[in-house]
Amino acid sequence: MKADALFLNELSIQLSAKLAVKIQINQAERVNGGDINETYRLDTNEGNWFLKINDGRRFPDLFAKEFTGLQTLRSTGAFTLPEPVCHGHIYGRGFLVTSFMEKGGAVNDFWEQFARSLSQLHRNTNTHFGFFESNYIGTIKQFNTPYSTWSVFYAFNRLMPLVKQAYDRYVIDKPMMGQLEQLCKKLPAIFPEEPPALLHGDLWSGNFMVGPGGKPCVYDPAVYYGHREMDLAMTRLFGGFDTRFYYAYQDIYPLANGWQQRIGICQLYPLLVHALLFGGSYVESIREVLAEWN
Repeated sequence: MKADALFLNELSIQLSAKLAVKIQINQAERVNGGDINETYRLDTNEGNWFLKINDGRRFPDLFAKEFTGLQTLRSTGAFTLPEPVCHGHIYGRGFLVTSFMEKGGAVNDFWEQFARSLSQLHRNTNTHFGFFESNYIGTIKQFNTPYSTWSVFYAFNRLMPLVKQAYDRYVIDKPMMGQLEQLCKKLPAIFPEEPPALLHGDLWSGNFMVGPGGKPCVYDPAVYYGHREMDLAMTRLFGGFDTRFYYAYQDIYPLANGWQQRIGICQLYPLLVHALLFGGSYVESIREVLAEWN
């Protein structure tokens, strides 16, 4: 899936047609972009851009969905995000080009700014939980069929589709599948009612950076309208955020009582995603959450 000379030549043609200006790609420098995609910094005659490449045959609409997600989050004005420029397919490879976000220097109130931005994002609401189209979290299909209640949405669009996949692939066994099914029946009594909130959807420490001017910049979204505790719980996985972030968020837009006890329930979805993608210790983490609630 590398960005070889043939690929880059065709990409420059597509970008030129899209932007109505001649684009010359001078260099494509490989950069660290996670475990899912190949990522590059493009040096062009029109500045620096960011390129993501994946298997266009296996995931034909992956970057089209991410393009929409970036547009949706940018439209709120809550966060600094990369500007989506172009997406498409070249020689069987899917690609997405966005603006290149330069890193900024840390500022003293960065975490308070982050909490303020996230609370602003979460105040964007909708009539139903879900989204107008399905999309992805990583390379896992994310179903967004609308439901009027969060517990039903979470069970039928988030947990149970992945539970079935995990069982079919021998990632989890039958007793664990049974525990997860029983837990889904308890969800209406676990979650307090809240209006649907626009979520980033994959808000862990690898999907943000300190951007220009010290402002929080987020990317790689898995957008939908959901329960806002999902975003907060995601920030507690894989290293977590600074404690100032949580205090500030709670001060600006307080969560319902008991949110700390519901963190594990909210983390089941990303843990199932990671168990499907990477296996290993994530299954044990799922088992630990289930032990608390069964």
